Amino acid sequence: MKPELNTRMSTVVPRGNFRWTVVIWLLLGGIINYLDRTNLSIAAPEMIKELHLTATDIGLMGSVFSWTYAFFQLPSGWLIDRFGAKRVYSVAVLWWSVATAMTGACNKLGTLLGSRLLLGIGEAPCFPTNAKITSHWFPKKEHGLATGIWDASSKVGPALAPPILVALMVGYGWRALFYITGIIGIVFILCFMKFYKNPEHSRKLSAGEMAYIKQDEQGIGRANEEQAQKRVKWSSLFKYRSVWGMILGFFCTIWIWNIFLNFLPLYLVKVHHLSIKDMGFYAAIPWIGGIFGDVFGGYVGKKLTDKGIATPINAKRMIIAVCALLSAAVVITVPFVSGLGITITLFTLALCFTSAITGSAWALAGDIAPPSMVGSVGSIQNFGGYFGGAFSPVIAGMIVDGTGSYSLAFITGGIIAGCAALCYWFIVKDPIVEQ
Repeated sequence: MKPELNTRMSTVVPRGNFRWTVVIWLLLGGIINYLDRTNLSIAAPEMIKELHLTATDIGLMGSVFSWTYAFFQLPSGWLIDRFGAKRVYSVAVLWWSVATAMTGACNKLGTLLGSRLLLGIGEAPCFPTNAKITSHWFPKKEHGLATGIWDASSKVGPALAPPILVALMVGYGWRALFYITGIIGIVFILCFMKFYKNPEHSRKLSAGEMAYIKQDEQGIGRANEEQAQKRVKWSSLFKYRSVWGMILGFFCTIWIWNIFLNFLPLYLVKVHHLSIKDMGFYAAIPWIGGIFGDVFGGYVGKKLTDKGIATPINAKRMIIAVCALLSAAVVITVPFVSGLGITITLFTLALCFTSAITGSAWALAGDIAPPSMVGSVGSIQNFGGYFGGAFSPVIAGMIVDGTGSYSLAFITGGIIAGCAALCYWFIVKDPIVEQ
């Protein structure tokens, strides 16, 4: 028998907005996270020249990162739920910042692969931590908007990276990209460790705002539900249909995401013959669409919930399904256009729709999972995404080297992205409650 869902909308009025300052911390950390994984795509043209690499080698480095990142999602979620978000996040940021700086000292493919492996281990806890912190600091109806803001970091980082990192690379060489972004991460985490506190320990959070944040716990039968949720074991999460829908849906989403992340700058250089300096400007534009999609998707989800049109879960499922189909249509169209303007427009739309999916999917973890298991469910979903994303860069690189064209990579990527709509709409249904 399925558990009943309490769809009654809370009438608690928010008093204070301190909770939104927490999103700024998560946004900054996410930007640094993506600067540290995006710098490879910016440095790729110069690394290929200096170190005699191929497109397949660049794709292999992307895949090694993604495989490591994917598999370390599973212990990351458990560690976050067991030892706390702040503690795990602090160790993770320090780890990945050192790994980033190490990349600048590499001279061979083997050491480059090793540094990307270490980067994947360190970055794995970042977004599951964000999902956990969001569940602590926001009521469920605001999960989508808050998540959309910090998940926009995965687009702000790549948007900032081309113009800033290209300028650094032109002035100081490609190695400087890795040294500087590594140092930025270390400075950030030292500040985070000093200033961040959980809501129950924050002196700046008013009693009224705390009541607003905790309003979901005031629902009918909430106490009984929480007692049941405490019995959920980590291993039993894989027994739930909704969890598998999230795994498969994110697999499809991150497949195309990683193609953009690893090959967008290189595509503009090779196919549209842009100089390195021009690439820095044009490669940033599509990520602006990603920022808009992330935030707007969260805003639409909140409005659908506020107006009683859909429950928090169904609002996110609808956004994901529609945007997955639109993303697929746009990505498949890319190989059939030739002008730079229309290509950039399509890339911008594709990243806008894909970003709305990722933001809503991360927010969905807070709706599907019990409060004590948000980090675990979020990391399991992300495991599915980057398990698929681990294959896409190296397969895309092999296609490019073998055919001399990106067409097949985008067409197959678009089809796979569209399958995310099927997974999230038909498989993801109910929240996790132990029977």
